[in-house]
Amino acid sequence: MAATVLPTVPPPRVAPEGDAYAAWYGRVLGWTVTGGPPAQLVTGIGFDVLELPSDAGTALLRRPVATGPVALMGRRMRFLVAPGSAEELDGLLDWLEWGGVALDLTALGAGGRITAPAPPGPPPGESPRGAAVWLRPPEQGCEALLPALPGPGRAAGPARGPDLVRLVAAAATECHRARLARRTNGVRQPLAFS
Repeated sequence: MAATVLPTVPPPRVAPEGDAYAAWYGRVLGWTVTGGPPAQLVTGIGFDVLELPSDAGTALLRRPVATGPVALMGRRMRFLVAPGSAEELDGLLDWLEWGGVALDLTALGAGGRITAPAPPGPPPGESPRGAAVWLRPPEQGCEALLPALPGPGRAAGPARGPDLVRLVAAAATECHRARLARRTNGVRQPLAFS
């Protein structure tokens, strides 16, 4: 009697961003991760997020304004800033005289979440279209250099890290420019002279 040979079944595949992504963020950066897949990074603990349209974010990255890590998710760019910065956004926009202008500039702070981009390094495989990716990846200890408001009696500068006021001012300007460009569909309107 001949022995029956059973076909070999490969083990099930695990989503590349599953536990490996969450483990990297927790182990290397010490960030709080929840949910998944895809894993979610909790905001308001190690960082807050300024979120704006990708066309405005691309223009912002070309400016000589210091930023921290930056992620792209679909058509939105996410700039990591110091914890507590989300609470300051409305007041800063008012102070910078952008209050009341529709900018499409938002902030995520305590209790918020963003989709965890693939950790920096060689990708485990092809990322799905629209998946979150790092444009400027985080490094261990980067929270100490995230854009923030200077403390009382201290000026922003290289010893403290990037200035949140300058970042918000530049982001507001680029959001407004992008909105105007989208409104005119990229066609410059001739100036009217009387």
